[in-house]
Amino acid sequence: MNYATPADRLAGKVALITGAARGQGSAHGRVLAAAGARVVLGDILDEDGQALAAEIGDAAIYVRLDVTSPSDWAAAVAAATDRFGRLDVLVNNAGIGFSARVEDTTLADWRRVLDVNLTGPWIGIQAALPALRQSGGGSIVNISSVDGLMGMATLHPYVASKFGLRGITKSLAAELGQHGIRVNSVHPGYVDTPMVRGIGMLPEHMFIPLGRGARPDEISQLVLYLASDEAGFVTGAEFVIDGGQTAHLPLTEAFANRAQADKAA
Repeated sequence: MNYATPADRLAGKVALITGAARGQGSAHGRVLAAAGARVVLGDILDEDGQALAAEIGDAAIYVRLDVTSPSDWAAAVAAATDRFGRLDVLVNNAGIGFSARVEDTTLADWRRVLDVNLTGPWIGIQAALPALRQSGGGSIVNISSVDGLMGMATLHPYVASKFGLRGITKSLAAELGQHGIRVNSVHPGYVDTPMVRGIGMLPEHMFIPLGRGARPDEISQLVLYLASDEAGFVTGAEFVIDGGQTAHLPLTEAFANRAQADKAA
């Protein structure tokens, strides 16, 4: 779907987006660039990332960014300031999924998910802070999940990482507001991306009242709002964008159906 996005909504702003080569991250890059931002696309998928930067044009550059690497983060922030002169927006989008029963989850599995999904954004925020302060403030958007609001069987390290990202969003908002830096978390439900499909999730398993999963660009519209000056008084907040998934209690429906069956019997 094409949205009517004013080309000057993010004019003059520079955004660094992680996990930007495909899926939600690539949608964020396209949408923010269309709104007038210059974007630094960070990922470890070099070919896809370079292709996206070429597609967007002069307003984008690609940098190799392993979010668990402090040196990669330092280089990415330097690329933003060297090429575009500033940094105003950090979108912590990179993440990995993992699904296994608790007894089948190894310590290495646990650490890998937490390293990418939680420690990675933390390292990045530390790296980006000097540039954000130098720009006079800015916006940090942490992409969490509905699994950062509720439990999900077999997704234990993923759930822990997304709850953690939600938590540091609030503590950072409290600390960084004095510098004009806003920090918010976005909590998508089922989004049709390679990562989600790769761990075997399907929209029909998610009990979504709207009856479908989200398109990545629908999540990007919320990221765009949080990156913009329109959200100038918004910080420390969590934004759920899930088609009603967390508003729906499937057990309630199951119990209602059972009650009707018992009554009929």
